[in-house]
Amino acid sequence: MGVLAQFILGFYGSMSYKHIFFDLDRTLWDFDKNSEETLLELYDEFDLNELTDVPAPQFVIEYQTINERLWADYRAGTIGKEELRSSRFKQAFDHIEIEDHGLADRFGEVYLSVCPLKTKLIDGADELLGELHEKYDLHLITNGFEETQHIKIKAAAIGHFFDEIITSEAAGARKPDPKIFELALNRSGAHLKDSLMIGDDHEADIQGAQRFGMDQVHYAPSEEEHASSNATYVVRDLNEIRNFL
Repeated sequence: MGVLAQFILGFYGSMSYKHIFFDLDRTLWDFDKNSEETLLELYDEFDLNELTDVPAPQFVIEYQTINERLWADYRAGTIGKEELRSSRFKQAFDHIEIEDHGLADRFGEVYLSVCPLKTKLIDGADELLGELHEKYDLHLITNGFEETQHIKIKAAAIGHFFDEIITSEAAGARKPDPKIFELALNRSGAHLKDSLMIGDDHEADIQGAQRFGMDQVHYAPSEEEHASSNATYVVRDLNEIRNFL
């Protein structure tokens, strides 16, 4: 928790929030575990061990590195959705010396059909949503793609917690762009003073909300992220959010 937030909370008691906006990937839906599980399954299904000397765990690392870089480019607006989706597995296959881009395309198609159906959530997410849903209006703001994110939400059985689900694809703007936060307020009927953003990405979720004037909770599990964050509140575990909500 930030120093200012600690002072205000100690002096006035609990904040008077009414609307809570959650990020989805890596905040509620465990993107890393779900993606890794899918990649390992498909490595075996596609018999990649017969085509490369790179073991499955190293392939996962190669893919994750490439995917993160391409997502950063997508958020910056330098590449589009189709280029992101078509490039990441081709580049990952190139890194493990499989030059069959047709195979990479097929691998990517199956990945897109399987991964969103995975249901692992961040520890404590389901219980926290259940509790907060009784006291607040909950919403989602996600930079993910419209169809994919709704599949994840349905498969993980968390859709009933949220009044509004705003994806960057539908909004035509990506966090940290203030346009997506403005749309979220308009659709939810919320006001800045009674709204709180909860997310894991410092640039997209925290800086985006800060620039828009909305209070934030930075879910920062790593010690380095936690120590360097300047969010209104900082937590390493979702269960800590109960301390101020």
